[in-house]
Amino acid sequence: MTHVNTDRLVNHFFELVKIDSESGNEKAIAEAVSEQLGELGFTVSKLPVPEKYTNGFNVYGRLEGTLEGSIVFSAHMDTVSPGIGIEPIIEDGIIRSKGNTILGGDDKSGIAAVMEAVRCLKEQNVAHKTIEVAFTVHEEGGLFGSEYFDMSFIQSDKAIVLDTGGAIGSIVTGAPGQQKIIAKITGRPAHAGLAPEEGISAASVAADAIMNMKLLRIDEETTANIGMINGGQATNIVMPELTVIAEARSLNGDKLAAQVEHMIATFEASAKKFGATVEIESTRAYNAFVIAEDDAHVLQVKAAFAKNGIEATTKHTGGGSDANNFNKKGLTTVNLSTGMAKVHTTEEYIAIDDMVKITDFVIAYVTA
Repeated sequence: MTHVNTDRLVNHFFELVKIDSESGNEKAIAEAVSEQLGELGFTVSKLPVPEKYTNGFNVYGRLEGTLEGSIVFSAHMDTVSPGIGIEPIIEDGIIRSKGNTILGGDDKSGIAAVMEAVRCLKEQNVAHKTIEVAFTVHEEGGLFGSEYFDMSFIQSDKAIVLDTGGAIGSIVTGAPGQQKIIAKITGRPAHAGLAPEEGISAASVAADAIMNMKLLRIDEETTANIGMINGGQATNIVMPELTVIAEARSLNGDKLAAQVEHMIATFEASAKKFGATVEIESTRAYNAFVIAEDDAHVLQVKAAFAKNGIEATTKHTGGGSDANNFNKKGLTTVNLSTGMAKVHTTEEYIAIDDMVKITDFVIAYVTA
């Protein structure tokens, strides 16, 4: 049995979360991770991503193995804000931040697990499969790193993203596609006290549209939400324009298309009813994926967990990850829990025991 060095794993995780890397500012972490992979014997390539998304780069690494088969492990290097000056602390086996920032377990716990697993294999001289790593920038807020990942470097036909929560052994085999909708409604200004009837209120148009729109939970596979509404100039001016920013998600592509069509049609109908105009920008953020329960890759992942006495379970989730883009690009990819909890909040935490368990999984998978 290959044993994880818990202190080294935790210390490396601390080192990673202390490197500021809010989305778009990943240069420092990408450089650090590239150097560390090189020291572990990986062939490392720094892959460019358009500058508007990051000052850093995606990191690809390859470590040849002597066992048959290969796998890509992926995690993202960026964090949400507030993620500057993170100070991790340990309380009763739980790692959290001091409370004024996120922790950054999302997703530096994934990076730490893969690298500790490789350190163990190296120092204990254990034979393993070929290991590829794909560490991405700007996953939060748009999955941009994986969208622009140069897939010509990837040689395996399957991948494991380590970037979700829940019990260790949770395997995400399905995640929704997401469409972003920006509706810019233009009415007509008028003095709200003297001649309100001469105006067309963009607020009234938006209210009418939202009232007539199917929103929130549509069915077990589909959701829709109005996220932001911005507009107006003063209380004494009939609101001349307003922007509504919304989204729709579904595990089913046809349902997503139908929901988006419904939302756009509803905005247009309300604008027409009030004599206003509406400009709509509708863009696909990422596509859905669903992997069969009996897919060979899923069964292999379950078998590796079973070796460590963990009964793995599959689930579909409501959120996107780099797995969405890798699946779209033809790389069969599941997303596994690292035990991270309350992510995207200052209460984020992760149990050291869970970090050890997911590291044990990586070892079990590559030595099978």
